[in-house]
Amino acid sequence: MAQDSVGLSSDYQFWMQKVSTWDQASTVETQQDTCLHLPRFQEFLRQMYEALKEMDSNTVIERFPTIGQLLAKTCRNPFILAYDESQKILIWCLCCLINKEPQNSGDSKLNSWTRGLLCHVLSAFRFDIREVGLFTQGLGYAPADYYPGLLKNMVLSLVSELRENHLNGFNTQRRMTPERVRALSRVCVLLITLPDFEPLVEALLTCHGCEPQEVLWPEFFDAVSEAFLLKKISLPTSAVVCLWLRHLPSLEKAMLHLFEKLISSERNFLRIERFVRDSLLPEAACHPAIFRIVDETFRYALLETDGAPEILATIQVFTRCFLEALEKENKQFKFALRTYFPYASPSLVTALLQHPKDIPQGLWHQSLQHISEMLREIVEDQTHGSYGGPSDCWFAFIHFGGWADVAAEQLLRSEADPPEAVLWLLAFSYSPRDGSQQRAQTMEEVKAVLGRLLKLLRSPGFSARDVQAAAGQSREEAPRPLECGPLIRRLLLNFLLWAPGAHAIAQEVITLMAPTREITHEITGFLDQTLYRWDHLCTAAPASRKLASELLTELRGQV
Repeated sequence: MAQDSVGLSSDYQFWMQKVSTWDQASTVETQQDTCLHLPRFQEFLRQMYEALKEMDSNTVIERFPTIGQLLAKTCRNPFILAYDESQKILIWCLCCLINKEPQNSGDSKLNSWTRGLLCHVLSAFRFDIREVGLFTQGLGYAPADYYPGLLKNMVLSLVSELRENHLNGFNTQRRMTPERVRALSRVCVLLITLPDFEPLVEALLTCHGCEPQEVLWPEFFDAVSEAFLLKKISLPTSAVVCLWLRHLPSLEKAMLHLFEKLISSERNFLRIERFVRDSLLPEAACHPAIFRIVDETFRYALLETDGAPEILATIQVFTRCFLEALEKENKQFKFALRTYFPYASPSLVTALLQHPKDIPQGLWHQSLQHISEMLREIVEDQTHGSYGGPSDCWFAFIHFGGWADVAAEQLLRSEADPPEAVLWLLAFSYSPRDGSQQRAQTMEEVKAVLGRLLKLLRSPGFSARDVQAAAGQSREEAPRPLECGPLIRRLLLNFLLWAPGAHAIAQEVITLMAPTREITHEITGFLDQTLYRWDHLCTAAPASRKLASELLTELRGQV
């Protein structure tokens, strides 16, 4: 055995010199010399393998310090690889260099380098199943699990390299080149939906270099966006934020996808909330740049649909989910309020941010009056300075639409005359484009209806016709402005839900209130919104909640 070892060492030096000569020259003479020695070199490789398989990788390197050079030069020689079984034996030798349990970075680097040579040999030549089986057995894998294991290790290796690239972005010696990152993203386009590739997709999205231009392949962003929207891939919020910040069309597609889901389903706040949460938009909007784009998209949708109830509801649900995500992430605002709402007064936004559930009910009236006074000063006195006008104030206000609902309820539950500030706030929330004169007329209409409804509350009994007359909806009444209709119906609905004496006639009153399908749909939306808000405020009496649920079920059956 010792004699064989001495002979192998002697042959090793000879073949090391030969392979170096073949590697440095590509003349006809070197090619002829290579072909002449191929049978003997193959036999040498076989003897080398028989010796290597008895050693661990550390012993191999200690015994043959330059074996890496020998095998690397051999792998690059097409004549050797093409001859008989040389390529197969070469693979066996390379497998002996792999440390099954690397102990340090040196072992890991050697493993990575060796696998690179193996990949080169495998990609250059085709093998039958038997030969691949021998190769995988040498690596310690069964043929059935070799490819998944190889893929997983390859992905983890690339992920590790990309993360190191992200952490050492300014260290040019340790960075993955932009060209390689771009090529890697291009390769991933067709593999994005494979579960094993999700860590690599995430690493590519979150890896930022120092280049002024985007290095990732454009089609990579498109493919990731489509796979994410169709739920073919699962990504953490951090990766989604990077996707939307680096590729604006992906964020636009996410918004359009949300609108499509809303349009294709009936208006239902719980369903809207599920859609909004599934979109990851609230969490991503904690980044001010994404919030501003999402918010502007909502504004355009609101203008294009002329204030469609579905869009209004979505904005309110989105805002609530966004604030929850912001509180969960930061516990406080990391950025100034003006960063998120630059078009509105910070003092107004601060007041609106106070959720009614966090304020004692006895102080709701004071909060409503404060909000109303600030809005009125900006809208009617034109003292907004650098802040927007009526439309911007209204857009800020509808984000926190719960305050308008609280205002409607407070007007009906107050013993005293309705406060002008609360009347103004309610009129503004329903008709923001009205001038001062038109809004004053609306306030008078609402005040008159409130007076008649409160008078009914003090009477011993009343019928559905009495309620209809009090709301000014009888045929004898003069027609009122169109914008007053939804507001009066909202007040009437609140009256039916809060006044115990009205519960028994609620169904009959609603039948009189809703002569058309459009108004029935509108009342259904009111009820759904009311129940959704009660779920978060927990202020409704059980009887009122039960009535609202029954009415909603009945009306949905009609619509």
